Amino acid sequence: MASDTRRIAVIGGGPGGLYAAALLKRLDPERSVTVWERNAPDDTFGFGVVLSDETLGGIEHADPVVYRALQAEFVRWDDIDIIHRGRTQTSGGHGFAALGRRRLLEILHQRCASLGVRLRFRAEAPSVTELAATHDLVIAADGVHSTTRETYADTFRPTVTTHRNRYIWLAADFAFDAFRFEIAETEHGVMQLHAYPFSADASTAIVEMREEVWRAAGFDAMDTAASTERCGKIFADALGGRPLRSNNSSWLTFRTVVNAHWSHGNTVLIGDAAHTAHFSIGSGTKLAVEDALALAACIEEQPDLPAALAAYEDERRPVVASTQRAAAASLRWFEDLATYVDQAPRQFAFNLLTRSRRVTHDNLRLRDAGFTAAVEDEFGCAPGTPPMFTPLRLRGLELRNRVVVSPMDMYSAVDGVPGDLHLVHLGARALGGAGLVMTEMVCVSAEGRITSGCTGLYTPEQAAAWTRITDFVHTSAPGTAIGIQLGHSGRKGSTKLMWEGIDQPLDEGNWPLSAASPVPYREGVNQVPHALDRAGLDVIRNQFAAAARHAATCDFDLLELHCAHGYLLSGFLSPLTNRRTDIYGGPLSNRLRFPLEVFDAVRARWPDDRPMTVRISATDWADGGTTAEDAVEIARAFVAHGADAIDVSTGQVVPDEDPEYGRSYQTPFADRIRNTLVVPVIAVGAISSWDDVNSLLLAGRADLCALARPHLYDPHWTLHAAADQGYDGPGAPWPLPYRAGSRTPPTGRTDAPKPRLTLG
Repeated sequence: MASDTRRIAVIGGGPGGLYAAALLKRLDPERSVTVWERNAPDDTFGFGVVLSDETLGGIEHADPVVYRALQAEFVRWDDIDIIHRGRTQTSGGHGFAALGRRRLLEILHQRCASLGVRLRFRAEAPSVTELAATHDLVIAADGVHSTTRETYADTFRPTVTTHRNRYIWLAADFAFDAFRFEIAETEHGVMQLHAYPFSADASTAIVEMREEVWRAAGFDAMDTAASTERCGKIFADALGGRPLRSNNSSWLTFRTVVNAHWSHGNTVLIGDAAHTAHFSIGSGTKLAVEDALALAACIEEQPDLPAALAAYEDERRPVVASTQRAAAASLRWFEDLATYVDQAPRQFAFNLLTRSRRVTHDNLRLRDAGFTAAVEDEFGCAPGTPPMFTPLRLRGLELRNRVVVSPMDMYSAVDGVPGDLHLVHLGARALGGAGLVMTEMVCVSAEGRITSGCTGLYTPEQAAAWTRITDFVHTSAPGTAIGIQLGHSGRKGSTKLMWEGIDQPLDEGNWPLSAASPVPYREGVNQVPHALDRAGLDVIRNQFAAAARHAATCDFDLLELHCAHGYLLSGFLSPLTNRRTDIYGGPLSNRLRFPLEVFDAVRARWPDDRPMTVRISATDWADGGTTAEDAVEIARAFVAHGADAIDVSTGQVVPDEDPEYGRSYQTPFADRIRNTLVVPVIAVGAISSWDDVNSLLLAGRADLCALARPHLYDPHWTLHAAADQGYDGPGAPWPLPYRAGSRTPPTGRTDAPKPRLTLG
């Protein structure tokens, strides 16, 4: 136990601060623990609080008294109702538990008082610097507007992001019989209701909408009473004509709080002071209570306070980061709600339920098999067929499933000629069951290569080698399509092989680079490229067209134009890399000119019955670069010129990017393009499981899913996904020579008799 924590100050009397105080006092009754709360005991904001079974299990283990008191108060329910355009979709098996926030605080007040914690209500805490000087430990539970966090901002290094929706916490004096999401499409825009019961006769009702909708509806000019009355009228059907009520309610914009560090000396942040997660996943109180549990446990387990605070942060930070990623996905979904309202009813409901990526297709099937089966049927799944094994047609090409082997550079060509490694790499993955196998970026000229090991399609030898590979795929893996990705390195060329120094220039033998503007990839490291003039633009456009003609002769099934990742065409699209002042620079419409010229030249040489896709970087992950809104317009332009699908990647345009990494982290950009433009998209970016693929497809966020690393780990990833799901149909046929391997090999014995007696 950290014996140097005798005097403890808690700033803030919310659930996290109160529970931390109770736990620490219970663990050592000799401690002096004081909680300062500026409000009265019965003042509270919001209405109901939702806690998970996992959190309740931790409370039960740490403090059975509090657990029993909570158990007696909880309202439980299983269903989620989603009401949209007069139709209700119900999904069951979700398992929620809620109680009133005021009652939760009363329980914690009583527990603190019984243990001897001093509760100082209607009292501003002394300054944190004063408390830190007079106490062994200061717990800052002072909320999203934490004064403590601002006092030590140089240490905590907070980032606070304000989002685009307005919301207000209200209540109804009756209990809904399910968690209810209701969508109202008004003359001013889309609004939504999040409602759930928290007692036998009361429910929380949160009304949310985009800022511009809020202003258009006149809420910015209304007081709380008028806003409450207006919300009641908008959602009168859900309320059965009954009124809503407020409690210190006001319209808010959600603020996501992230801190680089959670402690400073003997002061530590918990709950909203340390981190916030959007209310749509019901995690605020949950995270605060779990913080309190972890902090108390670490103080009990560690030898001194510095070790305890370090252990607390090490334990909680990954959990919080995961929750914040899920909450961010959910928040963005509701911000972009208007793009989904035209989806089919069940797909819309499935999309809403899986918005945070924590609930997935497989998970939802366990919770409510009937609902999930209905969604699959509406999607067009044949009986017993997972969504990923439904076919998709693009022009004259029908893909037998929705899995794409993403382009992966092998850096193993000689003079641009693909060799045996390329044959084995692409051939093995074609045999592995994917619907579409993509080549690496194939360069349209020697000067357009990234490295000396990159493949090309500008000589007869290269064309012959590619034909050998397409012949193998079509002959040995019939039904698998193979696509070629054409590109030009631009300012990112003439570098070492990836494993010798990614993006580093060659030690010798560098070739000259060309780009939209004379801006090197890394200042002082990579060479300054030549800004292309009219003649140079014409040459490169013609090189792309010639490569497309060769690709058709090589019998590729699909062609993708690479306009992403900072290569030549991407360099024209991004304002960070295009500094031109002619008709190819400036506004996005100008920056699109040359990529569209190349697209048109390629499309003219590519057979009309074969599809053509475009890969874009939907964001540069950098200030001043391409935005998600720009990406929609870029996609719109290519679709208008005849693109059959948009392959939506992100980043790799500038070296100082700051991506938001995480599971499926790039898919929201594909989702936005698909549901704004109603165009097929290929989603990429840390999609690692077949459950993710099924979920994205069924929710209508993607039409195809491209996976790279999973296919490096397992060339037969698609076939194994089929086997794992018990699927053996036309969407994933095993090659006849491999058929005997279609079942999981047996492992060690598990049928040994279990011990029944223990002899002393």
